[in-house]
Amino acid sequence: MDWQTSRFSLALDKPLVMGIVNATPDSFSDGGQHLDTSSALRHCERLIREGADILDIGGESTRPGSPAVGLEEELARVLPVVREAVSLGVPVSVDTYKPQVMRAVLDLGADVINDIWALRQPGALAVVATHPSCGVCLMHMHRDPQTMQVSPMSGEIVPQVRKFLQESAASLRASGVQRERIVLDPGVGFGKTVEQNFALLSHQSELLADGYPLLVGWSRKSSLGAVTGLDVDARMVPSVAAALLGVERGARIVRVHDVRETVAALAVWRAASQGLQPDLRDGLATP
Repeated sequence: MDWQTSRFSLALDKPLVMGIVNATPDSFSDGGQHLDTSSALRHCERLIREGADILDIGGESTRPGSPAVGLEEELARVLPVVREAVSLGVPVSVDTYKPQVMRAVLDLGADVINDIWALRQPGALAVVATHPSCGVCLMHMHRDPQTMQVSPMSGEIVPQVRKFLQESAASLRASGVQRERIVLDPGVGFGKTVEQNFALLSHQSELLADGYPLLVGWSRKSSLGAVTGLDVDARMVPSVAAALLGVERGARIVRVHDVRETVAALAVWRAASQGLQPDLRDGLATP
């Protein structure tokens, strides 16, 4: 199975790590750390050195209760970073729901549109549908970032999320977008309770039944804090654990802050899953 993007056909026979680049002042974990273009690009380069397969650049925080960002402000934050990042040799994803931003970053050579609204904003579906090859990630979100945790979802979560993702993918396919361009994201933390988020992980296989690759983003989320008692800056270990559990249950892309640690954990998981090659065993046996 491959994921077709603007410049890359990404093999999904092994899980891919998507490194988060927040060019924002108010993201819930690392807001303000990479706000100017030079620091954001240094962060991109560091994530690549640590093993990131994809960079995901965003200019608007979508943490619960975060205010919306105006179009011009988002463009000013994102475009300079994307313009340089597309020369770094890895696929560039842009986390946006605004069709004007989508069009602008695709014109600069971005590879993936990662949309928390699953292309439900007016004009967004048309931008992706008329592009010849960009990848797209469709995410489930209940309500909107300002109100999603004020009144989270009710009822059985997994069937509702699966139905939404099915319908979103079908709408995109009906607009002429090939299946190979589409990835789905259940939207951990976006309008769900702690119990519902972990139900999505426990029953993740049900979200794979329609044959689309799955991207999951557990990194530093509040549900991890709820079960561990750890503050956001101390959630690296539970974030890596959740990413591994997501991969073990079939996710093909994990969106993370802690790239180096996630890559290392996945190397151990692959060794345990596939068995060490003889040359690796020999090397490990040498005093």
